[in-house]
Amino acid sequence: MADLRVEINKLKLDNPVLTASGTFGYGHEFSDYIDLNRLGGYLVKGTTLHHREGNPYPRMAETPSGMLNAVGLQNKGVDYFIENIYPICSQYSSKAIVNVSGSCIDDYVACTEKIAALDKIEAIELNISCPNVKQGGMAFGTCPKSAEDVVAAVRKVYPKTLIVKLSPNVTDITEIARAAEAAGADSVSLINTLLGMAVNAETRKPILSTVTGGLSGAAVKPIALRMVWQTYKSVKIPVIGLGGIMNATDAIEFLLAGATAIQIGTANFIDPQITVKVVDGINEYLDRQGCKSVNEIIGGLIL
Repeated sequence: MADLRVEINKLKLDNPVLTASGTFGYGHEFSDYIDLNRLGGYLVKGTTLHHREGNPYPRMAETPSGMLNAVGLQNKGVDYFIENIYPICSQYSSKAIVNVSGSCIDDYVACTEKIAALDKIEAIELNISCPNVKQGGMAFGTCPKSAEDVVAAVRKVYPKTLIVKLSPNVTDITEIARAAEAAGADSVSLINTLLGMAVNAETRKPILSTVTGGLSGAAVKPIALRMVWQTYKSVKIPVIGLGGIMNATDAIEFLLAGATAIQIGTANFIDPQITVKVVDGINEYLDRQGCKSVNEIIGGLIL
């Protein structure tokens, strides 16, 4: 058995396999399928300061090798999380990470302050890249100055590990990554979904109520892999890779491209046990390669 432990600043993970926010509920919903303690950690669904209903239906559509979603950060708010979900998260050794979102900087800060008070939540993922909300979200993640402003504001009130989730819907993702790093981010995670749309030719109408939505799944993997590699070369903080990871081989490719940890998203809808299968697959690969630690392959791409 190889040593699968990795570190994201002060956040120590037993292995590099995480789940992607919005694809794993609050985590405990998957406890009938897997032992959550076998994961390095899991990202709970996007959490906002106040209750959000999300976008009207229909808000999901299947596409070739992927899916579109326009859920719009539906959640019951941070106070609901603290009162009802946090006690459950505390039962697991796997690290629960809260994905924090907002419509303005003040909302991000206020939500973060509440999460910061929870002893057993050691990290947050700041979502400045959601393409499915009309205010905030992706607007912060597509401009270096805006990204730097929101990260800096959150950094002032959050002493633990701060991960910033980046949007791929930009000309140069490394500019945004460097802005987040300069503002105090401990890590960046990428990519969030790509903006796309689907049309019903018979009705001549968009399939999604919002017309556009976020594309995820296997179709986005080559783009995500490229952006992770570019970002790894551009910043000094750890990179968390996600986007189209459907199996252990995909995860290993992201690690080789420079990711310290990876997140599995859309694949959870297809196989609720995929995360633990990826953990086992990474370990088998390391044994086959004669590696004693997963850290030996991080950034190990041979050019």
